[in-house]
Amino acid sequence: MTETETTNSPASETSFRDQLGIVSKEGKRKWIYPKKPSGRFHAGRILASWILLAILFVTPFLRFNGHPLMLFDITERKFIVFGLIFGPHDYILFAIAMISTIVFIFLFTVVFGRLFCGWICPQTVFMEMVFRKIDYWIEGNHVRQKQLNDSSWTGNKIFKKLFKHGIYFFLSFLIANMLLAWIIGSEKLLKIISAPPSEHMGGFVAILVFTGVFHWIFGWFREQACILVCPYGRLQGVLLDRNSIVIAYDFIRGEPRGKFRKSEERILGDCIDCHQCVEVCPTGIDIRNGTQLECINCTACIDACDSIMDSVEKPRGLIRYDSIEGIEKKIRSLITPRSIGYSIVLIILISLLTYLVITRSDIDVTILRTGGMFYQEQPDDYISNLYDVKALNKTFESVPLSFKLKNVDGKISVLGDSLIIKTQESVSVKLFIMLKRDQIKSMNTPLQIEVLRSGEITQVVETSFLGPVGGKGIIDEI
Repeated sequence: MTETETTNSPASETSFRDQLGIVSKEGKRKWIYPKKPSGRFHAGRILASWILLAILFVTPFLRFNGHPLMLFDITERKFIVFGLIFGPHDYILFAIAMISTIVFIFLFTVVFGRLFCGWICPQTVFMEMVFRKIDYWIEGNHVRQKQLNDSSWTGNKIFKKLFKHGIYFFLSFLIANMLLAWIIGSEKLLKIISAPPSEHMGGFVAILVFTGVFHWIFGWFREQACILVCPYGRLQGVLLDRNSIVIAYDFIRGEPRGKFRKSEERILGDCIDCHQCVEVCPTGIDIRNGTQLECINCTACIDACDSIMDSVEKPRGLIRYDSIEGIEKKIRSLITPRSIGYSIVLIILISLLTYLVITRSDIDVTILRTGGMFYQEQPDDYISNLYDVKALNKTFESVPLSFKLKNVDGKISVLGDSLIIKTQESVSVKLFIMLKRDQIKSMNTPLQIEVLRSGEITQVVETSFLGPVGGKGIIDEI
């Protein structure tokens, strides 16, 4: 291509949207062999990945007051978040937390595009920072990898493939164990690992299934998980606007494209059409075509382009984090009506969630007079009422409860055995409250009942006592 030959700008060339970069014209899968990235953004992503991997592998073993710091036990419907235990009874908190998460995703995408995918998403972290690094180490650079896959099966190829997939399997097995530790806890996981498989067949099978799934995803499915399965990329079409910060090609500065000649005065744009941004892309797209659902904002194209700009003595940033407004009008505005609206909703939701968590009691007790029951005459001039008690234990330990009348003198007796509630369990019992006839001044006498946990008041419940007015029964009054 000579300097007078140029390519079309992204605004006029849209045929790339008619096909996926991972599918050939024949409809077959097109394997992606990205060039090994390097640069300041890649170094930042490596640091972020190490931090995230440390969180993944260390957190299940952290304890707070003798309990896991984080646990998401789906099988027993028990969740521990930063030392606080939650169960099915906290469904309102879960609902608000889920809605808050969705709103946060919307807000984050509106402002920063698909930044999460490139820097935080576990699929990207494992694929680009772990498994692809193994590819480069064992099979060489992207050119050698393609040559090896296209070559016939030899002893060298068999050895490299077996060695690579052996490491893949080991890492997949390790990841599966860590995922299971987040679900069942590190203590149960260590028991499964140390005991024979026959004693924990369910856990053993679960680990093998997860291992196989991870091995398949990172060894074969790879970038298709982001392009074909993940719905987040498709959300961009409705969430992004002209002010969203994405990885963008400055087509105003870069066009028209053309090859670079040191000996000639350049009259074209800064893009020298080197295709390095395409070579390093892990999903096989050309970022110069504009924002695409395949783009995971991994910044590999930014580092590659910056390196080329340095070599041709041009300013960096031909590909950069920017918005369409920033490229066309040199205006970057993060505060838009959409971001303001999402922010207000998110602040309200987080404030409500924080309030509910702070005011959440460890023991929740409700006491209601049994419906359809009248008062009962008892010996020694006592009047009794029957009550339904529902008690919920939100703590880690079993809790013994007892009751005491606060505002009047009387007797309380729980029907059955002593009231001991196991962790995260809800029980229903019945109790009798008996008052002397001369203490009853109205048909409904207000009662305050102290709920005692190991002798200490944990809650005061208000209810009412039904009795004869002025000590006389209904028949006496008639």
